[in-house]
Amino acid sequence: MDTSAFEKNLRENVEYDHTDIPIYIRTYDLSVFPDMRVACHWHDDLELIYIWKGRMRYCINDSHVVLKENDTLLVNVRRLHYGYSYAEKECRFSCVRFHPSLFAGNRHLREKYMDPILDNAALEYVHFHSAQIYGREIAELIKQIVSCKAAAETAYEMEVVAVMHILWCRLLRYRELFPDQPGKASGSPSHDNGGLEIQKQMMTFVYQHFGENISIEDIAVSAQVNQDRCRRIFKQCLQQTPVQFLNAYRLEVSGNLLRDTDQSVTEIAERCGYRHKSHFAKAFSRCYGCTPREYRKKYQGTT
Repeated sequence: MDTSAFEKNLRENVEYDHTDIPIYIRTYDLSVFPDMRVACHWHDDLELIYIWKGRMRYCINDSHVVLKENDTLLVNVRRLHYGYSYAEKECRFSCVRFHPSLFAGNRHLREKYMDPILDNAALEYVHFHSAQIYGREIAELIKQIVSCKAAAETAYEMEVVAVMHILWCRLLRYRELFPDQPGKASGSPSHDNGGLEIQKQMMTFVYQHFGENISIEDIAVSAQVNQDRCRRIFKQCLQQTPVQFLNAYRLEVSGNLLRDTDQSVTEIAERCGYRHKSHFAKAFSRCYGCTPREYRKKYQGTT
């Protein structure tokens, strides 16, 4: 994920491939993330995850699924979500995000074909299995989108948008996946929406202040809860302590900076909240299995 996006509130800032076309397409190996775990985030975009190789555990609010090779996951807007390794093994996956405004040019079409999905509180996610016919059809469209981006031929953005429209049409035709009755969707609503909203507030505070010397008390105060409840909510929603989340986020941002910028290791350490370079190097090596310079050389090709 792009460094600049990670340094802001991810609910409001998704770095699209083109400023005026609200689509984000990336392919990753899970090993580029700290502890093979993508930081928990949310946004006003729909998100599709496609598994090329391996497996991934995925959490949406308080629901957990296992994604296998050639599976696709659709995550509805404004849901907390993150992926992490299955049995500590590598996984290659693509992430396609798109804002509903991509289909919002016609009010009638938006109200008829977008709003019922976006406003469905019961629909948190849909898991498309590779063993099912519609799962394979969705997977082929995702692969086509990723291929268009990789080839980057003239007007590839128009082709991507066209395929996105076809993909949304296919999704809507699987009406059994989008029932009108609450509680029968592939992803049931959270049992503790209050806790999830508090979690979002605390995560936003970490996103905005991770480079500072912040404590558990600071994180708890940001959502007006005590430290015990802060710890309980983090454990319930993310299976992490607040400190583990903060440290993982710092390391994820530092990895992005090492890959995508020419800033020195010392500058990156300071920017990510590490006051001592040796402390940063030790934490980074323990997490990624290599030094910051080795990581940069591996993923950026420079020393």
